[in-house]
Order: sequence, then structure tokens, then C-alpha cells
Amino acid sequence: MGKIFGLLLLGSIATDLTAGAAGDEKGRVVGARARHGKIIEQKFREAGLTYPAREIFLRWLKREAVLELWARENRGRFVLVTSFPILASSGGPGPKRRQGDRRVPEGFYEIDRFNPASLFHLSLGLNYPNAADRTLATGPDPGGDIFIHGKDVTVGCAPLGDDAIEQLYLAALDTRARGQARIAVHVFPARMQGPEWDAFATEHTAAAPALARFWAQLQPGFDAFERDRRIPAFTIAPDGSYRVAPARSLNTSRRSAPSASAGR
Repeated sequence: MGKIFGLLLLGSIATDLTAGAAGDEKGRVVGARARHGKIIEQKFREAGLTYPAREIFLRWLKREAVLELWARENRGRFVLVTSFPILASSGGPGPKRRQGDRRVPEGFYEIDRFNPASLFHLSLGLNYPNAADRTLATGPDPGGDIFIHGKDVTVGCAPLGDDAIEQLYLAALDTRARGQARIAVHVFPARMQGPEWDAFATEHTAAAPALARFWAQLQPGFDAFERDRRIPAFTIAPDGSYRVAPARSLNTSRRSAPSASAGR
């Protein structure tokens, strides 16, 4: 049954890649706003923020199965607005390296697609594969189409359920309309601090030095945000490794803003 379900889900995803143009995208967003517009606005107010905020930031913690929504005004520190449970997962710890490995990527990404006509209700696409993923892929195809979406099934994505994705989609859409062209999404194997992380990292890297080296590249990005509540900049070296730099402010120019598109 598991294999059959997987094939059906992959077929659904493939169909969804062509669904956007024909979908009822306007109606879905209008409906989402009617159902959850006031709810997400209230969450921002309770966090001491205006809605929409000047910037939002998403942090995806794989082990904890949580997607955190952070926001800020001006150039201040980010504040946690809310956390959404991730309802299903696939693959295991470590980065995605090839098509079909079923893994969730790990690294530093951005939202590059808004799909209001997804078969998974609404979805936000990540710019996977980035330069690091393409460089370090273990086959000719690193895969793609990694989304944060509705429903409660997935292959390598973050399903939040329809209610939660409506709230998150509106927050992203409205913040983009205010001027944030680039919404950062950092995907970590776990909350990279404390004794639980130490035990988790030891368990999974004891016989995997390459994984230990990769997680050591992500650690400065996690630590910097924990310390400063600002998004650290990073570069990708020619060998595909991440190099984290001091915190920066995201470019909020409207140029190159992602647009609504097909996808999951």
C-alpha cells in the first residue's frame, strides 16, 4: 500500500504542475482572506507588529516538524509570530542530493513561486535547487519542486493543512505587496542547540563525516539568528559549501518579485 500511495501522490504532484493556469486562484485567495485574514492579522498584533509587516522570515525545523513564521518592522529584530506544525514528512536527516531520494532539502533558500491553484490547495515554492544543491548533487538531476503547501501528505515538502497554509500564504502575499521581494526560508535538520541536538547530531554523523561537515556549515546560520534575531547573509563557494556572513537586511525592492505560478 505504501508503494501504491507513493505512486499516486507523485502522479498527483505531476498533474498539479500544470494546474495553475486553469485553477480558481482568485477564488481561493478571496476565500482564504474571508476565513483567515483576521486570524493572521490578530497573530501579528499579538506579536506587537503591524500587518502586513515590513519583512517576514520562515524557519523550517525538520526533526521538530515545525515551520516558524517570524516578522519585523524597519530594521529591528525579528519576532516570532506563530509556528505551524508540519503534518507529514518523507526521507530522513541530511540534505536532498538527487531526484527521487524523497528528502527535504537543508540549507538557505527563498520563496520563488506563489501558486494559488495548487492541488495541495495553496503553495509557496522554494528556489531549490540552489547553486550549492546543483554543485553537490549525486546524480544528473538534483530534483526540484519543493513547496510549503496545504493538505497533509507530501514527498519532500512541508504540508501544513489548508487552514495553516491560508494564513501563511496571506502573510507572504501581503508582505510581498508591501515591498518584500525576497522571503528567506532556512531549512535546518533540527533545532541546532541544546542536549537534544547534540545527541541527534552525534547519532547521525558518527559514521557520516560528510554530513557532519555539511551541518557545520549550517550551524553558524542557525546560531547567528538565535543570537541576533536578524537574518545572516551567506555566500556559496565554488565547491558548493555555505559561508555565513554577518547579519544583513533583506532587499525589499519590488524588482524580481516572484509571481503566481504553477507548481504544487
